[in-house]
Amino acid sequence: MAEIKFGTDGWRAVIAKDFTTDNVARVAKATARWALNRQADPAVVVGHDCRFGGELFARVTAKVLASHDIKVYLATDFVSTPMISLGVLKHKAFLGVVITASHNPPEYNGYKLKGHFGGPLLEEDIREVETFLPETNTIELDDISLEALVDKGLVEYVDLETMYCNYLEEKFDLNAIRASHWNFAFDAMYGSGQNVMRRLFPDITLLHCERQPLFDGIPPEPLLRNLEEFSEVIRLSQNIDCGLAVDGDADRIALFDDKGNYIDSHHVILLLIHYLNHYKKLNGKVATGFSSTVKINKLCDAYSLPLEIVKIGFKHIAGLMLEENILVGGEESGGIAVTGHIPERDGIFNGLVIWEAMVNTGKSLREFINEVYAITGSFAFERSDLKLDEPDKERIVENCEKKMYAEFGPWKVLHEENLDGFKYYFSDSQWFMIRPSGTEPVLRTYAEGHTREEALAILQAGYETIMKKP
Repeated sequence: MAEIKFGTDGWRAVIAKDFTTDNVARVAKATARWALNRQADPAVVVGHDCRFGGELFARVTAKVLASHDIKVYLATDFVSTPMISLGVLKHKAFLGVVITASHNPPEYNGYKLKGHFGGPLLEEDIREVETFLPETNTIELDDISLEALVDKGLVEYVDLETMYCNYLEEKFDLNAIRASHWNFAFDAMYGSGQNVMRRLFPDITLLHCERQPLFDGIPPEPLLRNLEEFSEVIRLSQNIDCGLAVDGDADRIALFDDKGNYIDSHHVILLLIHYLNHYKKLNGKVATGFSSTVKINKLCDAYSLPLEIVKIGFKHIAGLMLEENILVGGEESGGIAVTGHIPERDGIFNGLVIWEAMVNTGKSLREFINEVYAITGSFAFERSDLKLDEPDKERIVENCEKKMYAEFGPWKVLHEENLDGFKYYFSDSQWFMIRPSGTEPVLRTYAEGHTREEALAILQAGYETIMKKP
């Protein structure tokens, strides 16, 4: 059987190759064993997103858990990851399981675990779950009747979408957003956030809000290269003030201004800090991943907010949110959480915070960004994911570990950090970073500069340097 290893955010694999019913059953059995080892009578919320086979794999998971006498709350239809996390809290469950590969290409599916607190299961718990993995699946899945488990009360169908919509109605003045003079747009990227926004904002411009398991061949990750159509729609419309895009399981975010310009997650983090602290007068620590912009440091200094930089993987931020008052916790990947919500990434929730900011202040998205730039200075960030042969990947990482890179083209390294990957600073606002992915066979490279052209030039110089062979 295939080796199963949890990465930065659950287990992911290629459908029908390693992501099979037998392997999902193995992971579900490990989940059941671990849960029963931790609690006498655990309950688990289970759901799936819009990916191929999602319902099948969710049913397999429910069967295995219920066959261990664990109560399962099974979503009636596809759901976002934040819906599962919120559902865990609402149903007072011990765990949540969502069948999703998030932003990965369509050939992937995955298995995420959520803790009783309504956020990603913590690192030490995930490692414990792995120790309960059986080498093979011995459960005859076809012999287990889901309908019989429903009759026994071990499986209960729940409407997590309505629960989530009602929650948003309580948290925001959605009528004010609907009635405002601002015009909004939403791109679901064919993902599981589509029904929620269609229900809450039926009159806004909606893009890719239909079921399409192959995502039209575009990975549902809210990066500019995957959102060119959305950008063009906004640019040509000339009357859309802000566009919101979320990834396949709706926990990551990207924004567009009224000109169709892409606003990346670094800017979104800064905007959320600015609005929540400066306008709403809320305080707390800011937590951010190792690959995020250094401008967060500047804004936190200006607002006297404590900042903690953590390893990549939102579970590290979620862990902090359980122990401390976190105002904003966010990563370069677009996963962001804010105070007043569950300790979970939520693209739709964060988008509504930005729309609320525009409605409450009367300021456009670009005006907000300029207010932030007045404090931090402008900047640009770029990322490139390199698909390399394993020997090349290992050679580059080894070179990083041996501190063999002192310059990248014309940029001289002043100092470096290696909290999670290898980050090379050329000044206090220019840097290049190398990190092997925890979920995909790629080497990620990142760069920040004063302009997009400079960030791209740093990326190119970095690529040319690391690909040189002795």
